[in-house]
Amino acid sequence: MKKRFRIKKRLNRSVGGDVGVYIFIILLGLFMAFPIVYAISNAFKPFHELFIFPPRFFVKEPTFENFSDMFNVMSSSWVPFSRNIFNTFFVTALGTVFHIFAASLAAYALAKFKFPGNKVIFEIIVLSLMFAASVTDIPRFIIMSKLDMIDSYRAMYIPPIQAPLGLYLMKQFMETLIPDSLLEAARIDGKSEFGIFWSIVMPLVKPAWLTLTILSIQSLWNTTGGAYIYSEELKTIPVAMNQIIASGIARAGVGAAVSVFMMVVPVVVFIVSQNQIIETMATSGMKE
Repeated sequence: MKKRFRIKKRLNRSVGGDVGVYIFIILLGLFMAFPIVYAISNAFKPFHELFIFPPRFFVKEPTFENFSDMFNVMSSSWVPFSRNIFNTFFVTALGTVFHIFAASLAAYALAKFKFPGNKVIFEIIVLSLMFAASVTDIPRFIIMSKLDMIDSYRAMYIPPIQAPLGLYLMKQFMETLIPDSLLEAARIDGKSEFGIFWSIVMPLVKPAWLTLTILSIQSLWNTTGGAYIYSEELKTIPVAMNQIIASGIARAGVGAAVSVFMMVVPVVVFIVSQNQIIETMATSGMKE
């Protein structure tokens, strides 16, 4: 009886090749970190260092005056800065939770149930990804006006719930990762459809909704309410910050502090979530 030997191909790369790859990755990482590091450096520069030519990358005489001036300016407004902070956190949290829940439920129905119009609905969703958000501004304003949502919190957290990107991402992930046999076994055991969705599907698609959480927070954290919000007490942090920056060159240092302040939450959320995303994607793969 002849024995068959399988020759496994191994990646044969020299030490020089490994060093070259590491150098390339390091250079790419430095290039991507450049804007963040430069923005942080500018936030701690005194006024005279901001306008030195040629500009300095790193601050020479670091100061916290830009941040203290930022909070002093905000505290002097007739609407407390704490109100702007509350509005932003409230809209971001509510919009993110509702968007993930609605997108996941709709994606589960499209991915795991066959019904008339299933493919047509998904094609419309894919088609909607090609349109800029500004295309729907006028019909969205008319609809929100009819529903009496103008100048309210609902005008900021309800429209992002129907963002098609989240539905597309969740649907594709569920089709790829969730085997139908697993769902059938759960149904035979007597689980309800919502129980299957909540206790089986959602844990398995954790990488998808964590990614969607990051994208949603980044979008909602920077929302201004646009043409839907008029009351000062409903305005968010970006609106208050933009008013500071618009004050002119005298607020250049405060503007630099504002840019760092606005990037803190999205960056922290990304740092906290990225390890969980990588770990979950590495351990949650299933095959029929």
